[in-house]
Amino acid sequence: MADEVQLREYLKRAIADARDARKRLREVEDKEQEPIAIVSMACRYPGGVTSPEDLWQLVADGTDAVSGFPTDRGWDLDALYDPDPEHVGTSYSREGGFLYDADLFDPELFGMSPREALAADPQQRLLLETAWETFERAGIDPASLKGTRTGVFAGVMYNDYGSRPHLPPEGFEGYLFSGSAGSIASGRVAYTYGLEGPAVTVDTACSSSLVALHLAANALRRGECDLALAGGVTVMSTPVAFIEFSRLRGLAADGRSKSFSADADGTGWAEGVGLLLVEKLSDARRNGHQVLAVIRGSAVNQDGASNGLTAPNGPAQERVIRQALASAGLTPADVDAVEAHGTGTRLGDPIEAQALLATYGQPTTHVDWDSGAVSLLHEATPWPATGAPRRAAVSSFGFGGTNAHVILEQAPAPHDDPTPRATPDTRKKPTDHTEETAEPTMEPTALPVIPWTVSGKTADALRDQARRLYARLTSDLGVSPLDIGHSLATGRAVLDHRAVVTGRDRGELLAGIRALAE
Repeated sequence: MADEVQLREYLKRAIADARDARKRLREVEDKEQEPIAIVSMACRYPGGVTSPEDLWQLVADGTDAVSGFPTDRGWDLDALYDPDPEHVGTSYSREGGFLYDADLFDPELFGMSPREALAADPQQRLLLETAWETFERAGIDPASLKGTRTGVFAGVMYNDYGSRPHLPPEGFEGYLFSGSAGSIASGRVAYTYGLEGPAVTVDTACSSSLVALHLAANALRRGECDLALAGGVTVMSTPVAFIEFSRLRGLAADGRSKSFSADADGTGWAEGVGLLLVEKLSDARRNGHQVLAVIRGSAVNQDGASNGLTAPNGPAQERVIRQALASAGLTPADVDAVEAHGTGTRLGDPIEAQALLATYGQPTTHVDWDSGAVSLLHEATPWPATGAPRRAAVSSFGFGGTNAHVILEQAPAPHDDPTPRATPDTRKKPTDHTEETAEPTMEPTALPVIPWTVSGKTADALRDQARRLYARLTSDLGVSPLDIGHSLATGRAVLDHRAVVTGRDRGELLAGIRALAE
């Protein structure tokens, strides 16, 4: 009997242990597959784009943001251009997408001396500025993140700022090396804001930003950080990219990529910076952050020993797409649109098209869009509602062979969020009892005084902030003055120079902001 009792007890413990093990395994699997929420974004791109809203408008308007070489970078423009592709040391293209204000920077805001700021690559400076904007657009005071497990994953492929000719002969020793180092690009952001999650600079050429996003998502799922910046930056300090690709015959002569077109004659170079703020979807809901979209799945792989070091590889592209779909737990039919890499070359475009048709469309031995379930998007098209979340995928293929594919999904409906952000209620609350009172008189209801707070590092910066706020609020009349006051008070950094504008309605408040700006 004793042996029988011991056996039963042993079996009970074994069954309980097995159940616990299955539960822990499910928890691990759920964490590995949990969607990652995009809760904020900020960017600067050619064509005067300084925000995601500007970028959307540029695309909607079909604006051509490609233009001539910049004139303030010390490039010898007369000697640089030559229409002959055989001419050594020149570029047969003289246009691209440039950030003409990449030299502008406010070092005092970020605790840098003018000398250190001048020695720092403009890519590092742009990351600092865009990170600030990304935090504030999420309603987060950048200063509040000091000491938090926030990660930085930055894609950077150019490190030529410190190798320019005619650098200042003295006074910059000790700054130029760190100012141009790729590792410092992410490290400087982490140092400046006091972020203690992983800080990683990624260089896989064209796919750097997408690989950075993939790494950030995985770090969040593994618990290496609670919040992460992910994206990339490109500023061409020298014209080497134009010269080198001219020798390879890889440039479009007019600087414009004509992806998947019969007129495709090469790629076009451009600059920009873009950052996303990402966290696990469960954390975003708990923290009351607005969810712009979710990352359902992603994958990264390598071409391996393909038909050339910098040549694209079709089978590898197919594999990375299938891996991303498997990561998301989706089938090709679940994805509505794909933002292709689109090199605009006669070699790259057919290879990518075949990979897309083999995964998202029909397999095929030649590029024939009519043969599969994939077609080119030539113009703005309504995105039909199917009852399922809208999904889009993004491909990027580095010319060193590193490929990335990310699948994005429409944000969950607001009513699915268990912790919606609270909004102040200024309505008079009813009392719990009634009492005899005199006949009420028809007196006007007193409106509450609403404060709008504005701050800047310097007095000039304070006025500039007021000007930006005034321009923004006169172009968007849909936001309530109370919501504006709430956001200004709780989601912005409090800097050295501060002002408070008060008023009882939008007109009074805007008048005060205008006066402050002037």
